[in-house]
Amino acid sequence: MEQVSAKSGFFGLIASTLVIAGVGLFGYAGLQGEYGMFRLFQVEAQEAQLQKTLDEVQSQRIELENRTMRLSNDYLDLDLLDEQARKVLGMARGDEIIIR
Repeated sequence: MEQVSAKSGFFGLIASTLVIAGVGLFGYAGLQGEYGMFRLFQVEAQEAQLQKTLDEVQSQRIELENRTMRLSNDYLDLDLLDEQARKVLGMARGDEIIIR
């Protein structure tokens, strides 16, 4: 009978070791793996940064569309046209003082 209990104790030790190793492996993969928690936090931080960049680019796009519309043939903003002509041509009226 002693041999049977010694064998079952040895196999129980091996089985326990394998279970502990499996739990450790899955725990490590759950935290550090490609789809683990740390990777999730990195992806969420990157998503927040990209969303901020997207919002900035969209606001710039809206501003440029507005300026483009104001210079189109259908809607001409004379003040914007005057500002752009002065900027591009470097011109000023006679009663203006230019400070550089």
